[in-house]
Amino acid sequence: MNFNWPVRVYYEDTDSGGVVYYANYLKFMERARTEFLRHLGFEQDQLIDRENIIFAVRSVQCDYKSPARFNDELIITADLTELKKASMLFEQKIFRNNQQDKILCQGQVRIACLHADTFKPCAIPESIMEVAGVD
Repeated sequence: MNFNWPVRVYYEDTDSGGVVYYANYLKFMERARTEFLRHLGFEQDQLIDRENIIFAVRSVQCDYKSPARFNDELIITADLTELKKASMLFEQKIFRNNQQDKILCQGQVRIACLHADTFKPCAIPESIMEVAGVD
């Protein structure tokens, strides 16, 4: 399942060179994954309250190809490519809105499902598994 989320680059997102600071790409990707869950009907605070689970980043691989700059309008993709019992793998890409054929940054992010009180792995709720099926 593929999801796109628009983000505008603000001055606070840039470094002294005038380009997006590398760690902020990960923040943009996080926002897209959060909005992906919201799009499916799941709010992360409600998952804590109702299911006693949280999602945490287990691993990240990121490849920076070309810089984004102040005031750029970006598209952040969140493509769920793997769904396991207690983890999800997202392939994510960042493009300028007007140049979607040129990848600025791409990465893979593995998310683990954890008990909110113990931080130990647990199964992803069936309600999420049903609607987030992978092609």
